[in-house]
Amino acid sequence: MLVHQLLANEGILLIRPDGPIAAGDFELVAKTVDPYIENKGTLRGVMIEAPSFPGWDSFAALMSHLCFVRDHHRFVAKVAAVSDSPILSIAPEIAKHFVQAEVRHFNATDRDAALAWLRE
Repeated sequence: MLVHQLLANEGILLIRPDGPIAAGDFELVAKTVDPYIENKGTLRGVMIEAPSFPGWDSFAALMSHLCFVRDHHRFVAKVAAVSDSPILSIAPEIAKHFVQAEVRHFNATDRDAALAWLRE
């Protein structure tokens, strides 16, 4: 499950996995961000906050995640991965080959720095 919150006045989407990601999770996120993107054009940033990477509960969930990234990455300026997970710490190196957004990793204790970076 993904817990998400759109800071509409700042154009920042906060995402926090609360257990394995399900196929419908990104549909719910899209229902939140798509109207904002239609109105404003872009998101300033996305902060993914995950102490550890919970994975996906099914192959359909993985595909839903990949489709969400494919459909939305052009509308996001920055992505902050806030985690001590080894998987998420290498995310910026992997993501730069697939997304237009600037992606940066922050340790779990650096949440405030990540949010400040997104606000720049």
